[in-house]
Amino acid sequence: MMKKLMTSPQNGLQGTLTVPGDKSISHRSLILGAISHGVTHIDHFLVADDCLTTLTALQALGVVIERAGTTVKVDGVGLAGLHPAVGALQMGNAGTATRLMAGLLAGQPFDSTLVGDASLSRRPMERVRQPLATMGAQVTLTAGALPMHIHGQPLKPANYALTVASAQVKSALILAALQASGPSTIIEKQPTRDHTERLLKLFGGDITTAADQRTITVQPQPNLQGQHVIVPGDLSSAAFFLTAASIVPKSHLLLRHVGLNPTRTGLLNVLQRMGGNVKVTQLVSDGEPVGNIEVMASSLRPIKLTASEIPAVIDELPLVALLAATADGVSTISGAAELRVKETDRIKAIVTEFRQLGIAITERPDGFTIDGRQAWHVKSPILTSHGDHRIGMMLAIAALRINTPLQLAGATAINISYPTFFSDLQQLLSRKERLK
Repeated sequence: MMKKLMTSPQNGLQGTLTVPGDKSISHRSLILGAISHGVTHIDHFLVADDCLTTLTALQALGVVIERAGTTVKVDGVGLAGLHPAVGALQMGNAGTATRLMAGLLAGQPFDSTLVGDASLSRRPMERVRQPLATMGAQVTLTAGALPMHIHGQPLKPANYALTVASAQVKSALILAALQASGPSTIIEKQPTRDHTERLLKLFGGDITTAADQRTITVQPQPNLQGQHVIVPGDLSSAAFFLTAASIVPKSHLLLRHVGLNPTRTGLLNVLQRMGGNVKVTQLVSDGEPVGNIEVMASSLRPIKLTASEIPAVIDELPLVALLAATADGVSTISGAAELRVKETDRIKAIVTEFRQLGIAITERPDGFTIDGRQAWHVKSPILTSHGDHRIGMMLAIAALRINTPLQLAGATAINISYPTFFSDLQQLLSRKERLK
C-alpha cells in the first residue's frame, strides 16, 4: 500500500487525543487471563494485528475469548486447562506473542508448533530457546528462528542470569517458571519493562523483585484469579505525537490517560533533556501509573545516549533519531545494536530513509550520529516503512516538517500496532489542512 503523507501544517498540531491501549499490557492481560480461573474483563484493549494474533492463538489452545470493540472477555481455563492446537499456531508478525507463548507452552503436556510471516521468521529466537532449555524445556528452532517446535513437558526451577536486556525473554521465563517444580530466580542484565510482574501480582501470582530492580523470584503453581484490567494508553503510541508536537512549529497537544510505567518513560526523559516543552500530570490509578501529557513545540538540544539508557527507550529510538535530526547540534546514539534484530534492521532503515530526506546521518554498528543543524533536502518523494510499523509512523511524523509531497510505501505495516494512526493524526490538524 502507498500512502500520501501530510505536509507541514501551517498551524501545527492542535487538540486532545486518547491513544489506543498499551500493546505490551494487552498481550499479557490476554495470556494471564487465559491461565487464570474465572472471567477476566479487559477494557481499552489494543485492537491491532499483533494483539489479535495473541487472542487467536489462545482461542486455538481452547480458551473462550469474546471481543466487542476494545472490550474483551476471557474465560480462564487455569494453568492446566489449555489444549493442543489443531495445526501450527500462526503468529504473524508478533514477536512479543511468540516469545511469551514459547514460555507458556514449554511447560504444557502437549506439543506445539509456532510459525510466522517472513519478517518474524527472520527474528532471533535462540535468545528465548537457550534460557528455557536451562529449565528443561525442549524447544527446536529452524536455523535459529521460526518455525519453532515445542515439546511440552514438566519444567525444573531456574536460576538464570539474562544475557540480553529483553522484557520478552524475561516474561517467557516468568511464564515458564509458573509451571516449574520449585521457585525460580531470574536476574536481568538491566531493568526492563515490568508489565508482566505487575499484572501477575494483580492476578494473584507470587513474584517479587529485589531492591536492585534486577533480581526476580517467581513462586510456581499459583492459583490465579480472573481480574478487571483497564489498559492505559500506550506510551509508545503517544510517543509519535509527543515527537510531532515537539518538532512541528505552533503545535500544542494534550494526550490523555497515557501509561507512565517508569520502565517506559525513556522518551519523556529524552525530550526533557533535549529542552522539550513537556508537562506530565499524574492521575489516580490502582494498577499501572497513568497520566496526562501536555506538549508544545520547542527548540531542541542535541543528546548523547549510551547502552545503559537504551532499554527504557528501545521502541522509541526511531523517534529519538527524528528529534535529533531537528536539534541544534550533533547527537549520538550508541549501544543500540538490538535495533538490528527488530521487525527490520532499524538502524539501517533509519539511515536509509533519513538520507532520502537529506538528513545528515552516519551509520554506526550499534547506532548512529546525526547532525540536526543541516537543512533537510528531499532526495526522493517515495519513502518506505521496510515492513516495520514504527519506521512507517516515524516517517509520517517526519513528513510534517516538509513542504514537498511525499508518499509512504508499505504503510499497511502500521496496522501491526496502531491501525487508527493516520485518522488520529488527521484529527489533530485544522479542518482546512486535513487531507481529502
